[in-house]
Amino acid sequence: MKAISQDTAPAQGTQVSSWRWMILGLLFSITVINFIDRQTVSVLAPLIKAAFHLSNEAYGRIVAAFQFGMMSGELPMGWVMDRFGCRLGMCAAVVWWSAATGSQAFAGSGVQLGVSRFWMGTSECGNYSGGMRAVLESFPVVERTLAIGIFNSGSVVGAIVAPPLIVYLAHGYGFRTAFFVPASLGAVWAVLWWWAYRPRLRARSETAARQTPLRELLGQRAPLALMLCRFFVGPVIQFYWYWLPSYLYSAEHMSMMQIGALSWIPFFLGSAGGVSGGWFAGHLQKRNMETVSVRRISMYGSSALCLASFAVPFLRSDALSLLVISVAIFGHNFLSANMYGAITDLCPEHVVGRVTGLTGVSSGFSGLLFPLLTGFLVDRISYTPVFILAAIMPLIGTLCLFALARPYRTMRLAGISPEL
Repeated sequence: MKAISQDTAPAQGTQVSSWRWMILGLLFSITVINFIDRQTVSVLAPLIKAAFHLSNEAYGRIVAAFQFGMMSGELPMGWVMDRFGCRLGMCAAVVWWSAATGSQAFAGSGVQLGVSRFWMGTSECGNYSGGMRAVLESFPVVERTLAIGIFNSGSVVGAIVAPPLIVYLAHGYGFRTAFFVPASLGAVWAVLWWWAYRPRLRARSETAARQTPLRELLGQRAPLALMLCRFFVGPVIQFYWYWLPSYLYSAEHMSMMQIGALSWIPFFLGSAGGVSGGWFAGHLQKRNMETVSVRRISMYGSSALCLASFAVPFLRSDALSLLVISVAIFGHNFLSANMYGAITDLCPEHVVGRVTGLTGVSSGFSGLLFPLLTGFLVDRISYTPVFILAAIMPLIGTLCLFALARPYRTMRLAGISPEL
């Protein structure tokens, strides 16, 4: 599969530059909202498990239901973004998942909560297929990884904001009220996006005319390499999102108020990873470094930082544990910015939505299995084997990408203009 072609240049100047950064601000904000939505159940896990009398395995099934919804929705959402554009696609996705988020307030059992989480997952996956396409349509080549890193860092900011916000709402108004706030924020965002976003790259009819059949995508090595990479990388940060409060509660014996006060710290300290990963890649690209070298340096280096997870279950200091988790999250976000950037390296723009969706299916499948495995291991052994898996999986994913993605062996960025 070829590297992306040169962008069609729109009018240059301050107006275009301001517009693209406004769009990036909206992508960042919806990613924050998206991850507040996702984190609500994990932050409330001790209360929900008590209210619905759930074991760790039963809670793992609720997490897996969301991941199954993500996996089921990835391809349809990617197709919608490629076919109808991300203006309509993002609006539809956000309205759909916001309604699902609000419905969780009415759940009366673990099964009902799992159904709502599945519904939410079917559209929350559109955040990335739509966001990736919007970045590709709005930013020049050498700024794309930075833009991806910034909007992806909204996931970490959402994880930072969620614990104190959700604990405050649950403590003051009951845990069911906590589902309504992110649902309302999503509805407001959809209106702003519809008003602000206009594609700048090319007419949608031209893109639709160049659609590539799904079977052809699946026959290419590059999409398969990206899918395998995300299969191993994706579940690691999800483990920290969904299980860190439970780990701190059951293994570190923190109270809910302590969790609300402290569990955001690793995500805050790790939040610079995505932006740093995007800036670092862009810096090397501007110096005309070979693409494969940019990604290898960025991805192998950051996957090495993820190995810090090995140490977590053996530490006896809460402060040191949170610091080591912060290093691992920093490394994961640095890695993720370059993993998503690799999609724009390897795939033509008219298939970016669907390739992102395919990688999401792969991540969703592993994200479906990993919570089930986590619940099984925690109930029967401890958190130790889970942290060991979290340490090595990013490195395995990176190895898979470079072993299979043959186009990286000849691609160069030399000669590509940094302007749209």
